[in-house]
Amino acid sequence: MMANKAVLQIPVTRFINGTSQELNDAIAIEEPLEIRLDYGPSEFRKVQNISVTMRTPGNDAELALGFLFTEGIIKNAQDIKQVAHFFIACAENKENVIQVSLAEDIIPHLQNTERNFYTTSSCGVCGKGSINAIRTVSTFNNEVMDENSVGIDILTSLPDILSRHQKVFADTGGLHASALFSPTGDSLLVREDVGRHNALDKLIGAAIELDMLPLNQSVLLLSGRASFELVQKAAMAGINIIVAVGAPSSLAVQLAAEFNITLIGFLRGQRFNIYTAPHRIL
Repeated sequence: MMANKAVLQIPVTRFINGTSQELNDAIAIEEPLEIRLDYGPSEFRKVQNISVTMRTPGNDAELALGFLFTEGIIKNAQDIKQVAHFFIACAENKENVIQVSLAEDIIPHLQNTERNFYTTSSCGVCGKGSINAIRTVSTFNNEVMDENSVGIDILTSLPDILSRHQKVFADTGGLHASALFSPTGDSLLVREDVGRHNALDKLIGAAIELDMLPLNQSVLLLSGRASFELVQKAAMAGINIIVAVGAPSSLAVQLAAEFNITLIGFLRGQRFNIYTAPHRIL
């Protein structure tokens, strides 16, 4: 179902060794999603636009739930009363809107909605300030979650397992993926999106719906690089082992060290780098 919504066939001219060929090519669909929040007592409900993100259609409820959680706006699935889609004609495009209604007794933490509180390294809020902000709003940062571990043989097998679950990437080559594995290598959840942050929000949103948090007995695999924002989102969900196929950023390493998260980068074949907390790798 996800693959049908996420892929568009378009005509292209392909050149190989100076020879052209007319054919159809599969590309990943990218569309805007506006996330709205409906909250307050029944007689004084308010609707507020929280964010607009460019995403791959599919798993939109998970994306909204994961985004609100990793931004510290909600705490768990019990905060949610209802999630509903709206479809609005927007110029030549169809803009998708999803409205998340909170339970009447839930007060959202809307000071986090400006998106420059701690989530982006380009906002000018970096280092200790941003890390302390995450520590303030995270649900699991005070818990001792250091018992997780994974063997090298399992670790190096994860990219191949992920590739077998990346249906849309196999069709288009244009999506990021976030995957959750057990320490024994069992695939638990996989989500894809044109945005790496959206893919992880969808994954965490699915985990919230399945009542899996905290994710302190699992391994997160990222199909690309490990940025500060992705480590931040993982920390919010209690993840303590993050593995990236690509490189980590300096602030991602700093954040992982502060939260005692095992961060691995450049996982390719039998090679990888351990940047922080190596004690979890057996």
